[in-house]
Parts: sequence; structure tokens; C-alpha cells
Amino acid sequence: MLLTNFLQITLTQPQDTAMVESTELTLSSFDLAIQGGWIMAILAVLLIIAVYLFFERFMAIKNATKEDINFMNRIKDYIHDGKIDAATSLCQSNSNPIARMIEKGISRLGRPLNDINTTIENVGNLEIGKLEKGLPMLATISGGAPMIGFLGTVIGMIRAFYDMSQAGNNIDVSLLSNGIYIAMVTTVGGLIVGILAYFAYNYLMARVEKVVHKMEASTTEFMDLLNEPVN
Repeated sequence: MLLTNFLQITLTQPQDTAMVESTELTLSSFDLAIQGGWIMAILAVLLIIAVYLFFERFMAIKNATKEDINFMNRIKDYIHDGKIDAATSLCQSNSNPIARMIEKGISRLGRPLNDINTTIENVGNLEIGKLEKGLPMLATISGGAPMIGFLGTVIGMIRAFYDMSQAGNNIDVSLLSNGIYIAMVTTVGGLIVGILAYFAYNYLMARVEKVVHKMEASTTEFMDLLNEPVN
């Protein structure tokens, strides 16, 4: 009889442990997000904004990098041959910052070189501003999301300790532990949103810098063309 009871206890313990483990594994990320409350809703909105800004700016910068390899060579040939209208038409057929800068420079031909250079630089600054549109918001999300998440954690901790104070002598460890792990969810959410926005911002800024370098190189090449002696 004792041996039978021992075997029953031994066999039922792993099953109970398995049941506990299966119960713990049913806690999903969605459930944790719901437990995070309104802070998680704010972080979700920030995540959506960050994802939209990333893809929208990525496509805009990608389109800005599209350039005819022989663009500057053709501009040189047209200007040397005195075909100013053809050079202008070529610039208008290329929808990118470099073409718009060169077009503005061509429209100022005949004026002092310093004026032409200043005009091109002004157009370049405007083009860079267009490329960087929305990036400050992305940078703000990368820095603000973790702080919002930490705010949710502090609020959750305050709520947990408040519940403990209201429990009086009937304090249960689970009362504090549940409140803590739910509060920490907002910190995790804030860090995830912040990290994603941070990497997205730096990636896009690196792409913008490449475009700026190309713009500067094209400007220098165009000004060198105008400085060439007339045969």
C-alpha cells in the first residue's frame, strides 16, 4: 500500500510541473502589452510613426540618389557647344537634387562665379532640408520612447506599492511581483521602440550624407567647368 502511494505521488509530480510550465508559457507578448496600459498604447503609436517615417524617407532618399552616370559629361558637352537650352532640358528630365542644382546654376550663367556658386549652394541647402524632413521626429522618438517606457514603470511601481499599503497585514509576495513585472513591460517596450528608431535614424542620416557628398562633388565639377579658359 505504501509503495503504491509513493508511486502515485512520484508519477503525478512531473505532470504537475509540466502543467505549471505550460501555464507559464501561455503568457504572450500581446498579453504583456495589454497589461502595460495606456503607456503601451503611446509607444505603439510612436512605433507606427517611426516605421512610416523610415520607409517614407528611405524611398525619398533612394529616389534622390538616382542619377544618370553620364549626366555631368553631357552637361559639359552641351555647355562647351553653347547648347544651354539642351543642358537645361537635360536637368529638367532628371528629378534629383543634383540636377536641380545644376539647372539653377545654368540659369545664372553670365553672372559672376561667386553669385552662381552661392545660388547653387542655396538650392543645395533647400534640397538637403527636403531629404532630412521627418528625421528630427525620428530622433525624438529614439530618445523619448525609452523615457516614456520608464515613466510607465515608475507609475506601475507606485501602483504596486499602493496596493501593498492597502493590503495591510495580508501582504502577498505575488501582489508585488505581479505589479513589478507588468510595470517593467513598459520599459522593455520603450527600449524596443527607441532602439529601432535610433538605428533607423542613423541609417537614414548616413544615406543623406552620401547624397550630400555627391551634391558637393557635382557642384565642384560644375564650377570647375565654368572656370575653364575659353579657347
